[in-house]
Amino acid sequence: MKKISRRSFVKAAGTVLALTALTACGGSAGSTAASGSTASSAASGSAAASSEALSADVQAIVDRGVLKVGVKNAVKGFSFQDTLTGEYTGLEDSLAEMIAEHLGVDVEFTTVTAATRGELLDSGDIDCVLATFTITDERRKSWDFSTPYYTDYVSVLVEDASGIKELADLKDKVVGVSSGSTSARALVQAMIDASVISGDGFDADTFNADTWKDGISFRQYDDYPAISTALSAGEVDGFCVDKSILAIYKTDGRSYIDAEFSPQEYGIATKKGSGFSALCDELVTGWLADGTIDGLIKDNGLD
Repeated sequence: MKKISRRSFVKAAGTVLALTALTACGGSAGSTAASGSTASSAASGSAAASSEALSADVQAIVDRGVLKVGVKNAVKGFSFQDTLTGEYTGLEDSLAEMIAEHLGVDVEFTTVTAATRGELLDSGDIDCVLATFTITDERRKSWDFSTPYYTDYVSVLVEDASGIKELADLKDKVVGVSSGSTSARALVQAMIDASVISGDGFDADTFNADTWKDGISFRQYDDYPAISTALSAGEVDGFCVDKSILAIYKTDGRSYIDAEFSPQEYGIATKKGSGFSALCDELVTGWLADGTIDGLIKDNGLD
């Protein structure tokens, strides 16, 4: 699903976006592109972008007039799409809008999953991914990543009635994970480190959640709501992913196990060696330095 936003300014409450080429004009997703303040901001952004020595790929985005961004649609705090209005809200949506603002263009959101985000970036359907995309050495071989804008940890959500409380209780259980994610590998590594399982034959580089059966097994799902439903139905004994995502599904009668592991650093993924990669990193570094991202993290309840 795609949605074009002409939101001309996104601001963390009480935070001034001080980076050059960002002009505060207080627009909203429902604002018309014809408003005077919106037109002024877009013109300012375009002028700033065109005054820079842009790489060919960045210039192509400016000429197109739309930044195409892959985001998730069911991760509150990071990226969540309202089913009635179609609007996306969250830390990652705000960052995408701010990048578009810097370039003086609109932003088009395309819903991605852990399994599709890399494919859509490779095919050119999107220019970048902001979708709780964990930075790993293996992924760096395929894509560029910006400086991390958020760090999380992996954990496991369980039904209280299961009696599962710690890593040792997961031995010989079935755990639900998202297709294409690193969560299964992180959980196996944590269980090995805790001496819950031997880890014979474990290789982080070749690990496959579909085939791993030594002391724990996994079922992969296309999205997080599906894993939550599977947990309720008893199809899986646990739901493993980054804790900030699990928080959305921690309802009455569910708890986290007593373990956090595998720090997950989220970055903006872009095509390998692209000029846009350098621009995204420059912007993220600036927003980290001036407190803008900290403000957005607090506003979205992720602190």
